[in-house]
Amino acid sequence: MRISQANADDVADLARLLWLDTHDEEPAPRSVDAFAVELAKWWAAHQDSHLAFVARLLRPEIVGMAWVALVPRVPRPGATSRLSADIQSVFVKPNQRGHGIGSALVEAASKHATHLGAFRVTVHSGRKAVPVYERLGFESSRQILQRPPA
Repeated sequence: MRISQANADDVADLARLLWLDTHDEEPAPRSVDAFAVELAKWWAAHQDSHLAFVARLLRPEIVGMAWVALVPRVPRPGATSRLSADIQSVFVKPNQRGHGIGSALVEAASKHATHLGAFRVTVHSGRKAVPVYERLGFESSRQILQRPPA
């Protein structure tokens, strides 16, 4: 397995993975190809704040992804370049699960965010994935609160 940072050439594969991950939950565009066009436009506009990491096996096909959103924080005296990061859209193809690919992707995205200076790396997880994130060192925090939708 090889983990690397995705680039514009990977958009079609990333779109397919996002499509697979959410096609049962959300209204989808006409086709995965139409979504790939939308994703390419979105990523071009957000490439400074959203990085994707991908997993490949021996073939060039991408079998998993993890995104990290980088959020600049308000400067403070003595800390003028503050940054937070949020792991998003982690997905591994179902036939490749259970081999540590998702964990390796989360580790790569988290380490990169920390290397860039992120003070904190967070993740909003579904219940089934919580134990995985806990094994990777993520902890619940009473200081991070969320406001439910109205």
